[in-house]
Amino acid sequence: MTSTTLAPTPTPAPEAARDGRAARGLLPVVLTATFVTTLDFFIVNVAIPSLQSDLHAGPSGVQWVVAGFGLALAAGLITAGRLGDRFGRRRIFALGLLLFTLSSAACGLAPSTGTLVAARVVQGLSAALMGPQVLAILRSGYTGAAQARAFGMYGLTMGIGAVLGQLIGGLLIRADLLGLGWRACFLINLPVGLVTLALVRRCVPESRAPGTTGLDLPGTALVTAALTALVLPLIQGQSAGWPLWTWCCLGGSAVLFALFALHQSRLATDPVVDPRLLRERAFTAGILTQLGFNLGQGSFFLVLAVYLQQGHGLSALGSGLLFTAIGGGYLITSTRVHRIAARLGRQTIALGTLGIALGLVLLAVTARQVGTAGSAWSLAPGLFVDGLGMGLVIAPLTGTVLTAVRPQLVGSASGVLATVQQVGNALGIALLGNLFYGSLGGGFSHAFVLCLLVLAALEVAVAGLAQRLPRG
Repeated sequence: MTSTTLAPTPTPAPEAARDGRAARGLLPVVLTATFVTTLDFFIVNVAIPSLQSDLHAGPSGVQWVVAGFGLALAAGLITAGRLGDRFGRRRIFALGLLLFTLSSAACGLAPSTGTLVAARVVQGLSAALMGPQVLAILRSGYTGAAQARAFGMYGLTMGIGAVLGQLIGGLLIRADLLGLGWRACFLINLPVGLVTLALVRRCVPESRAPGTTGLDLPGTALVTAALTALVLPLIQGQSAGWPLWTWCCLGGSAVLFALFALHQSRLATDPVVDPRLLRERAFTAGILTQLGFNLGQGSFFLVLAVYLQQGHGLSALGSGLLFTAIGGGYLITSTRVHRIAARLGRQTIALGTLGIALGLVLLAVTARQVGTAGSAWSLAPGLFVDGLGMGLVIAPLTGTVLTAVRPQLVGSASGVLATVQQVGNALGIALLGNLFYGSLGGGFSHAFVLCLLVLAALEVAVAGLAQRLPRG
């Protein structure tokens, strides 16, 4: 099997300025897109009750409003990374931003559940087109200390989008702008997307991976099918009760991944995932560390939200306000992490994961004491410490993985890294969700505390994995 070659328009990769800075406006443009896509991943959780009532959506439809986005995002990231290498990262980024803006409008105007699910799938594919390009653009557009600051701002943006998603959604629905209700959560992307899109050509330089001349269509089909077969049962399995089809999909994904690996090893030029990546120590160690870290992130936000809203009876807005305790800690460390990492290197990541573990233990002790009858705001100190730790991990871990990768491998590496993040989130939610709901016989506090202790142990293990990363 061979790669399909399409005629490229040669464009040299831009060189970063001597001080490591890129074009003016580059960082605000790409980070604005990162923020809105991250926000949309989380904000929909707040909108579900309203849209379910408005569209008369059943349980299956509601699940697919969430799952459709996540599945399309995870399945498209690796391919999107190679598309940027091949056709230009700015071009693919702009295409993704345009589709994301249009699909957001379709979500906000959706007359039925089916239309909303279809628009959410397109949103996920659009976010997949943008995600790897942002990482590759930051990697190629900055050098030295400026690159560290750029990745620091990237981590800050993702964290704030995740932490504040529920709060922003709650405020939009409470405000009921122009009587739009839940639709404002999607339509707010229109002005943001259009303004950002207008600035892309002026502020974002074009770049491609050197020597990329083809697109491996068979490999693309194999990896997309493999990721779909892996992520779909992880997203749907818990709510569906793990029927036979979920296990068949998981088994089938292993076969498809094996076929994909065999195909890539035999491909001489332009594989979807370049085998040389596996010989990069920073990449392999970073991918394992990233997987371990993301196993705990999505699952923690899930069990925390359920504990606050169903255990303590908080509203979506109330729980969103409490989430700001994480955001406060995250803001403090993530804005300074590039300076800390310059001194501590990989130990910054280890320090951050141990800080998260400490925050989780504090949360467990507090939750055991207050149960579901006491004030949920007593959890704020533990959440704050957890946020401090998160801010020390996200940007340095991403930067460590990508800065050591050769320029011609950046696009492929960015796609794989972003995919591992999504797969880790989905796998963690499946595993910890099963533990949480299986432990509810002892009450919400019992299940929450048990999950927190498991997550704390996981963070300690991730601190150990971080020792395999490059020292610098």
